[in-house]
Amino acid sequence: MDPATVERWLRDLGLEPGAGLEREGIVAWDVALDGRRRRDLRATLILDPAIGAIVWAHLAPPLGDGLRKAYRTLLRWNDEFPLAKFSVADDGRPILAVEVPNRWLDADELGLALARVTLIADAIFDETRGWLWIGGRVPDGYDARPIRTAPLLDRFAAELGELVGG
Repeated sequence: MDPATVERWLRDLGLEPGAGLEREGIVAWDVALDGRRRRDLRATLILDPAIGAIVWAHLAPPLGDGLRKAYRTLLRWNDEFPLAKFSVADDGRPILAVEVPNRWLDADELGLALARVTLIADAIFDETRGWLWIGGRVPDGYDARPIRTAPLLDRFAAELGELVGG
């Protein structure tokens, strides 16, 4: 794929790309997008011959300090836990997801995914306490509760050794 073709495609789509900027074989263009409700959404189209195309939209001005810290934490976790995805739901709740494609889905893979989510939540527990309880203070008796999914965790501990300290 070459930059001239991408520029032609953009124009065919009714978009006027800004001047393309090239760096180390990767080319980027700024475009303005209008939706039915959102107007003048600033986006950057990046053409990387090794990967393909990436559209990167500037959704909002910089976030406030509290939200910025939470989003940075979620992004860091996306790097630290490569088989899991962290995001924020429409209602603002942080989300942790693990996917199992249909071609691999069976009881063991589902169990492994459930164990992975549980163990990742354990691994980030100290960092999420402030999101769970006011002041991050764990309620009295919380640690005394039985671990209902202990058999699940035990079953997959060997496969998830990096999450259980092994």
